[in-house]
Amino acid sequence: MALKTGIATRVNGVPPPEIPLADIHLGSLEFWGLDDDYRDGAFATLRREAPITFWRSIELPGFTAGEGHWALTKLDDVFYASRHPEIFSSSPNITIADQTPETAEYFGSMIVLDDPRHQRLRSIVSRAFTPKVVARIEASVRERAHRLVAAMIANHPDGEADLVSELAGSLPLQVICDMMGIPEEDHQRVFHWTNVLLGFGDPDLATDFEEFIKVSMDIGAYATALAEDRRVNHHDDLTTSLVEAEVDGERLSSSEIASFFILLVVAGNETTRNAISHGVVALSRYPEQRDKWWSDFDSLAPTAVEEIVRWASPVVYMRRTLTQDIELSGTKMAAGDKVSLWYNSANRDESKFADPWTFDVARSPNPHVGFGGGGAHFCLGANLARREIRVAFDELRREIPDIVATEEPALLLSQFIHGIKRLPVAWTSPA
Repeated sequence: MALKTGIATRVNGVPPPEIPLADIHLGSLEFWGLDDDYRDGAFATLRREAPITFWRSIELPGFTAGEGHWALTKLDDVFYASRHPEIFSSSPNITIADQTPETAEYFGSMIVLDDPRHQRLRSIVSRAFTPKVVARIEASVRERAHRLVAAMIANHPDGEADLVSELAGSLPLQVICDMMGIPEEDHQRVFHWTNVLLGFGDPDLATDFEEFIKVSMDIGAYATALAEDRRVNHHDDLTTSLVEAEVDGERLSSSEIASFFILLVVAGNETTRNAISHGVVALSRYPEQRDKWWSDFDSLAPTAVEEIVRWASPVVYMRRTLTQDIELSGTKMAAGDKVSLWYNSANRDESKFADPWTFDVARSPNPHVGFGGGGAHFCLGANLARREIRVAFDELRREIPDIVATEEPALLLSQFIHGIKRLPVAWTSPA
């Protein structure tokens, strides 16, 4: 069977179009509905002409936009802010829109806390994500990935499917659910909840604030019930570890565990899911890079995975709040001001990356900030995400090496997540 036509290939390394400064509107939801090329061009202009600028907040139903924010677009500035949490605080919230402290903690857990409490909470969970532990769950990641790819092939004898629902969305969700001890029959429900929570504002997924609140309550109630069960029934899973852990001699409350749970299933799902999807798009657009990787998979896998994360920048930004007045790169900002760290922009910084517009599976060095800019809040699940991405592409290479995106990706309408909602793909069915 002849392979369906893939999306248009591109000349690797071509910079995005020039976007005039006057046409850039980070504070408008319409801007975030524009394609990646336009947005990349806009951030290139900001890095060149206005690397730190003040923007108003986007208005979303149910949220208080609050004061605007200073946008950091250069890698050095993002890195500095990440490494100085005593000045750039994660409290009270890591998104630009204002939330009540209760809502922020409910959704954020340790991600909206500063040390020392942040470190105490993080130390409990970090034991589940060390390279040694992640290596131990390699077999289950591999089995899940293999099963998903095999099912995608078996269920679509015509060799056409949606990569997000069949593989990219399912794999990280199943792995984190396995780690948390969530039964198989509940995976789909959890998947729906994470889509609503992170897709809020996108008309395809969720714009009804009441639905958003209902889903928030549902996932919290589910997590609380799971925690209560593990207090009585010990399992060899992460939920049991959380229930039995102590911070300063005290056990975590069920609400603290629920916040952890939300953070882990949402964060543990979204980054990997979108990295895999954007990776397939990149390999479809630049087939010479796929040929290069496939011909020497194992030795190129470490650099290819890092390049996919840089290219995808799955989390677009994180917000910090200033604890004191500061001057950064010649810009004065005041205590209490919001500051946004634009990882998507830092990952294309011409002053830090040779040929930033080239997708290069052998790129080295690669100082990307796709998992954050280092410091206290560096992505806890980075080791797991790297493993999942590597295994997913290895299974695709083994089973359907000519897989290709057949349409441009349907991008999530979001300022926060560089998400792909749907990605039609095709392959030559194995005989």
